[in-house]
Amino acid sequence: MRRERDSNPRYIAVQWFSRPPHSTTLPSLQRGDKNRNIFKYGVGFIIFFRAIFLIVFCYLARQFLRLKNTVLNTTLFLISLLPIWVLYIISDILYHVVYKIIGYRRKVVSNNLKMSFPNKSKEELKEIQNGFYRHFFDVIVESIKAVTASESFLRNKVIFKNIELFDKYSEKKQSILLAVSHYGNWEWGILGISLNAKQKMMGVYKKLNNTFFNDIMNKTRSKFDADLVEMKETYRYLLEKKEECKIVGLLADQSPVKNEYNYWTTFLNQETAIYLGPEKISKKFNYPVLFCSMKKLKRGYYEVFIEELCTNPKKTTKGEITSLYLRKMEEKINEQPQYWLWSHNRWKHKK
Repeated sequence: MRRERDSNPRYIAVQWFSRPPHSTTLPSLQRGDKNRNIFKYGVGFIIFFRAIFLIVFCYLARQFLRLKNTVLNTTLFLISLLPIWVLYIISDILYHVVYKIIGYRRKVVSNNLKMSFPNKSKEELKEIQNGFYRHFFDVIVESIKAVTASESFLRNKVIFKNIELFDKYSEKKQSILLAVSHYGNWEWGILGISLNAKQKMMGVYKKLNNTFFNDIMNKTRSKFDADLVEMKETYRYLLEKKEECKIVGLLADQSPVKNEYNYWTTFLNQETAIYLGPEKISKKFNYPVLFCSMKKLKRGYYEVFIEELCTNPKKTTKGEITSLYLRKMEEKINEQPQYWLWSHNRWKHKK
C-alpha cells in the first residue's frame, strides 16, 4: 500500500510543493534566487555609483574652470600693469615668434593683400604685410593695457580733432549712429569716445566663441560707462532706450553672418558680401550716420576724426549709406593699408 502511494504521481507532486524552502532537495532553485538578488543589488549599486561620480566630476570641472578663469584674469591684470614700453617689447617678440616663425594667418593676409592691391609689386605687398603684423601685435598689447588704463593715459594717447561734432547732436538731443572699422586701434577708439562724448556710448558686438575673452573684452570696453549690446539684441535695446540721447557704435566692416549676405558690392577690388546692419538701424530709427576714422601718428598715439556721412537716412536708397561708408574706408586703407585688420578672412563668402 505504501509502495503504491509513493509511486503515485499525484502524491509525489503534493509532497514536492509542500516542502519548506530550506529543503536540501531544491539546491538549484535556491542558488537561482540568490544569484538574482545579487544581480539586482549589483545593478542598483552601479547606477548609484555612476550618478555620484558624474555629480562629483561636474562639480570638480566647474571649479577647475572657475580657477582657470581666475588665474587668466589675474595674469592679464598683472600684465596690463606693466609700462607700455615693456608691452611693446612683448609685441616685438610676438612679431618674430608668431609671425616670422609660426606664420600666424600668413596665407590669409598675403592673399587678402594680393587681391585688394592687384597693381602693387611683391615687394610693396611684403612691406605692407610686415607693417600690418607689427601694428597687429601692438594692438594686442595695447588692448591688454586698456584693462587697467586710466582716463589720463587714454586721453593722452587718443586725441579727437573735432569732438564738437558730437556736441552738435547732443545739444539737439539727437541720437546718432557711428560707423567704426577695424582700423588703427578700434579698442582704444571706443574707450576714447566713451570718455570724450557727452552722449552715452552704446557698442554693438558680435559674441565670440571663447566666453573668457568675450567677457574680458566687454568688461574693458564698458569700463567708462558704455553699454555693450549683443548684435541680436540691438533692436530690442534701441526700442527700450529710444528716448535716450546716445551714440550707437558699430564695427561695420566685418563679414555678415551666413543668412545675411544677400547684398553684394565691390570693396577693395573684390566682390564683397556686405553687412547692412548700420544702414537698417539708421533708417528704422532715423539716426544720422557719422564716420569715425583713426590715424596712427606714431607707436601708441592715435588721432580720431569724425565726419558726417548721411544726415537724412530715410531718404536714401538701399545700399547708399553702405556705399558711402565703404568708399570712406577704401580711402583710409589706401592711405595707410598696414593699419587695417588683414588677418580677418573678410572674403570667405563667394557670390
